[in-house]
Amino acid sequence: MSDSTAVVRELAERARVASRRLALLTRAEKDAALLALADAVDAATEEVVAANAEDLRRGREGGMATGLLDRLALDRERVAAVAAALRDLAALPDPVGEVVRGSTLANGLQIRQVRVPMGVVGMIYEARPNVTVDAAGLGLKSGNAMILRGGSAAASTNRALVTALRSALDAHGLPQDAVQLLEGGHDAVKSLMTARGLVDLLIPRGGAGLIRTIVTESTVPVIETGVGNCHVYVDAAADPAKALAITVNAKTHRPSVCNAAESLLVHRDIAADFLPTALVELAGAGVVLHGDAATVEHAPQGVEVLPVTDEDFGEEYLALEMSVAVVDDVDGAMAHVRRHGSGHSEAIVTEDRAAARRWTAEVDAAAVLVNASTRFTDGGEFGFGAEIGISTQKLHARGPMALPELTTTKWVVEGDGQVRA
Repeated sequence: MSDSTAVVRELAERARVASRRLALLTRAEKDAALLALADAVDAATEEVVAANAEDLRRGREGGMATGLLDRLALDRERVAAVAAALRDLAALPDPVGEVVRGSTLANGLQIRQVRVPMGVVGMIYEARPNVTVDAAGLGLKSGNAMILRGGSAAASTNRALVTALRSALDAHGLPQDAVQLLEGGHDAVKSLMTARGLVDLLIPRGGAGLIRTIVTESTVPVIETGVGNCHVYVDAAADPAKALAITVNAKTHRPSVCNAAESLLVHRDIAADFLPTALVELAGAGVVLHGDAATVEHAPQGVEVLPVTDEDFGEEYLALEMSVAVVDDVDGAMAHVRRHGSGHSEAIVTEDRAAARRWTAEVDAAAVLVNASTRFTDGGEFGFGAEIGISTQKLHARGPMALPELTTTKWVVEGDGQVRA
């Protein structure tokens, strides 16, 4: 057994013990603990910000991209938001014990399907230290022990956060091992990915390469959180003011996250009127534009549009860059999405209800939006509290994953001596 395998086994065994305690907590006990964790994060703000400054310095020195630096950054305001998310979780219903369905059979057996915790959940993620706290809080509320493997870029921040969380759990009379941080290199990650039987579920969150590796190489069951090559399609029947506001917001509000729009599609009938204004607004916001021939044709003087490639259309930029194409109609837009989309979030802007209905019925994505920014595909915005990721797969969970998605079910069967004939 390698050193890293032994480390993961020890963490998982301790997590299993902690998970049994968490599974028996009442909602009141879990909510009180979440409030204590939030207070601990607030109290550790200075330590967390100082640790984050170390990570940011290393990132800049290592040439980290601007978008990734933004994901990594935790200032005092963001730390306060992370703590607030824990308090929001405390106000949400507890999924554990919820009866999904049930009935009394003809023979008198009473059966019911109830939600129960997964047990031990591993999380592998990149440079977003807020995920550390979100995952810990979601795990606690859903009764799961969490083994967290953050990216090396956020190592100092994650240590500071987990130290605060574990101290708060201990002070509250709960097992510290409900939240554990796995450190080490590739061997440690590989050991976590192959800890089948010790870890019940693995959730990756990060870029396409990370997710692909974990999905293809893990023996632990995985929920795939996908990349976000999201589109905004402006239909011929779109309200131009709505279309412009939605496009700019979807691209520029926070370009480094997975629900930011990466592609703009415009119906040919309105391209001459809509595109010049939209391109000026996007370029003015610092967006680098990659457009097809029709887009270049409609670009006003002074706005540079680079010739687009097939690779550009498939790119998750996570930055102020965007591909733009003119399509013949809603069928052309949906064909483009089928070819290049990642199944995350796809938006249509239109006043034509028939077009909107076709979009929501025919586009295959975790979220389809009508006259709204793709930035709304988010657990917090949906009212779920913090999210552990956005699933683009179709088994068990799809879209923003929150408390119910961190549970499984068991069947409870109660009888009075019945035997099967």
